[in-house]
Amino acid sequence: MRKISNTHRLRRKLRNNDSIYHPKSPYYKWFVLANIMLGTFMAVLDSTIVNVSLPKIMSSFGVGLSTIEWVITGYMLSMAVMLPTSGWLADKFGYKKIYFWGLFLFSFGSLLCGLSGDENTLIISRVIQGLGAGVIQPIGMAIITREFPARQRGLALGFWSIAAAASVSFGPLIGGYIVDNFSWNLIFYVNVPVGIIALLFTVIIQREFVSPSARKFDYVGFISAVIFLPVLLYALSEGNAQTNSAGWSAPYILACFAISGIAFAVFITQELTTEFPLLDIRLLVDRNFGMSNLLMFVFSIGMFGSTFLLPLYLQNSLGYTALQSGAVFLPVGIIQGTMAPVSGIFSDKYNARIPIILGVGFLVFSLYLNSSMSFLTEHAYIMTTLYIRGFGMGLIFTPLSSFALTNIKNDKMAQASGIMNTVRQIGGSMGVALLTTILTARISYHSQMYGQAIQASSQTFKGVTRNLAYFIQQHGSGSYATALKQGQSILMSNIGTQAFIQGVNDDFLIATLISLLSFIPIILLKSKKKTGKSEGSEHVAIME
Repeated sequence: MRKISNTHRLRRKLRNNDSIYHPKSPYYKWFVLANIMLGTFMAVLDSTIVNVSLPKIMSSFGVGLSTIEWVITGYMLSMAVMLPTSGWLADKFGYKKIYFWGLFLFSFGSLLCGLSGDENTLIISRVIQGLGAGVIQPIGMAIITREFPARQRGLALGFWSIAAAASVSFGPLIGGYIVDNFSWNLIFYVNVPVGIIALLFTVIIQREFVSPSARKFDYVGFISAVIFLPVLLYALSEGNAQTNSAGWSAPYILACFAISGIAFAVFITQELTTEFPLLDIRLLVDRNFGMSNLLMFVFSIGMFGSTFLLPLYLQNSLGYTALQSGAVFLPVGIIQGTMAPVSGIFSDKYNARIPIILGVGFLVFSLYLNSSMSFLTEHAYIMTTLYIRGFGMGLIFTPLSSFALTNIKNDKMAQASGIMNTVRQIGGSMGVALLTTILTARISYHSQMYGQAIQASSQTFKGVTRNLAYFIQQHGSGSYATALKQGQSILMSNIGTQAFIQGVNDDFLIATLISLLSFIPIILLKSKKKTGKSEGSEHVAIME
């Protein structure tokens, strides 16, 4: 009888034009959540789908690691620049309108990426893509936190995290299949039809909301941030680049660090003194919000940097295809998506610090396991490290978001979400740039060490190359002298592979040590007692 009455009630609402999309409908916020999840899926997808295609893009354009990293870094960097601006744009012009234009810019950038004929055009197109993604994620998060009451916010953020988890799983898999069977250009074209669908849903479903207290735009803060971030990452990525013979002491590298430092000082001074800051960093005074962002920054360095490394190792060292290297990430997102709502419910009812501690512990352990790989590492070992990582990531994000936003008022939610997403993208961008620079340096170091260990006049070297020459002659053709040169070439190639693997291991170990620092801000997080009085006051503070 209850099912029948509910069905009649829904039909009566529809007959009276009381649509389920109407803001007063109890179903409305869930449709909004689904629409935001679609946009988030696309934005996060392009942070992961490109990783498995990097070796193919490198060979297609004939560029090295120091150049191709900007396909990743340019996207994340433009996101980081746009994230704080999106809060002001949404307050000024409306959340629905800005979210719509973010989706449009992202879809248009995807089309340009697919049409790119050289690495410079691709990097510029990725920057355009990142500008759109830099609007989608923070505005989407702000819309969700505004539409859902505090008692359901953890659950809603958990389901929102499923979209990101699905991108982690299916992004590399889809990208690998497309690269192996078609062309790397198609990994960007797939965003266009999905983007059109998301645009239509946004127009049909979402209501408009314009903040009554839109502030002035902080031009000084915006310009200083635009200068600080790209110049810093450029200096980090070029320090050990093959085109930079002078290394870190090169005049232009030192000049970049100086310019970046001045711009950062101007940014901090401006944000603390202006009445209408681009990023209200004074919110970081709140212990939970400040420590959560510090944790997010440190966590993102290790997470994004290691995600960039693994496909390179699998394809360049173990001979995986793009599809095979993408398939290993499938369980990660599934596990993460499964654990996110569970950790959200747990953090709403109990202590949110517990899943965060466990999640960081699992992440650190998985990175440590990755630091001892070789060219004989079995598939099961690699998958075990990713299972652990997915479980840890699923535990972290939802309770960390709830922790951070505990004391943030509703009118500051856009600023808070902008800061959180900016910090995450800055950490990820620095992680990719930093670990790429370290990888280049460590590969060079190990190549020199292995090269010095080889003595061309030693009996061992002569014996190995002679045996390789005999093997080549038995399974091929040509003179002994030619076979001997081929044997020496094979030996030197193996040295290069070993140096690359050892450099990757060193990078994972550094990522492990960096991630260990995440435990410091966790200790400083302040738990909120789960009493009826505190919950009620929390709801009032957030809903004001």
